[in-house]
Amino acid sequence: MSGSGHKIRRISLWHVPLTSHEAYYMAEGKTCDTVETVVLAVETDTGLIGWGEVCPIPHYLPAYARGVASAITELAPVLIGADPVGPEAVIANADAYLQDHRYAKSALDIALWDITGQVAGLPAYALLGGRRAADMPLYHSITCIAPDEMARIAREAYATGIRQFQVKLGASGDWTTDVERLTKVREAVGEGPLVYGDWNCGATSLDATRVGRAVARMDIMLEQPCPTIADCARVREATGLPMKLDENAHDIPSMLEAHERGCMDAVALKLSKYGGLSATRRARDMCLYLGAKMCVEDTWGSDITTAALLHLAASTDPSRVLNTCDLSSYVSPRLAPTAPERANGRIAPPEGAGLGINVDAQALGAADLTVE
Repeated sequence: MSGSGHKIRRISLWHVPLTSHEAYYMAEGKTCDTVETVVLAVETDTGLIGWGEVCPIPHYLPAYARGVASAITELAPVLIGADPVGPEAVIANADAYLQDHRYAKSALDIALWDITGQVAGLPAYALLGGRRAADMPLYHSITCIAPDEMARIAREAYATGIRQFQVKLGASGDWTTDVERLTKVREAVGEGPLVYGDWNCGATSLDATRVGRAVARMDIMLEQPCPTIADCARVREATGLPMKLDENAHDIPSMLEAHERGCMDAVALKLSKYGGLSATRRARDMCLYLGAKMCVEDTWGSDITTAALLHLAASTDPSRVLNTCDLSSYVSPRLAPTAPERANGRIAPPEGAGLGINVDAQALGAADLTVE
């Protein structure tokens, strides 16, 4: 077999605290305030550098930031010296050597796509299916606080061009307050914009059904009320409201089950849930078959993972992209200060080869791990 002429020489890793511009409160005590993101640099013997990032939220999924370094160290024998061009071949070898740990492989996979695009001289979206959209619609996530304050945040986001609003629910443990949250945000943005309530698995089917029935007269979508697909399906059937799945949809089998149970009108395709661009592209293509609309995003993070997900979103049929996410706008510091930003409620992917962003390597300082 002939290779590309490039070999992985070194992998460096940093832990970077990302601070949210405002604390995000969710059901069951989950919060996003300061969360550690993991930045990965894959260097080749020809001088190319590919960047990756993964930022697990505590108590969200079976993933944690400090696990990434251990996984990369474990994988070193199959990574150092490997040809980085063609990410899926590298990830297949990594999967054979170390099962799962997909969140750690997500950062690696993104970095390999960055290198592959640089070698090809093409932006990642050209390799992921070709550019289908000039830009994509964004949603704005509203932290679960007092209903009037949530309505204020919605109005401010609406004034910037945002037309899709994710309303966090369940932090107060009172289903009637969740009804008030959805009602006031819906009234604040008027008819037309998309409003959906997200419990992040924090509701019982009883409470979610009561909320859903109370707001059924309005144009509302529900997101991941319960921890299981079965209970989400019960809420979908009992309320008649469309549903977006997030935590429960994390691979092809879970997506097929959710589709079969009729509770996946939309689905959050988050890179770290599936294992990077390679695996999430397969999930994207499955959605095209199943009929679900897609929210192309990631769990949390800054400019590197935002750039990666924007490339995937831009290469997806725009009629099937519900929204995408500019995670880097919610946090500081910025890892690539010149990366794309939202404009009038939409965002375009970077234009350069690979991810097309310039990571501020000096600001990262000394690496916390180097494997070579």
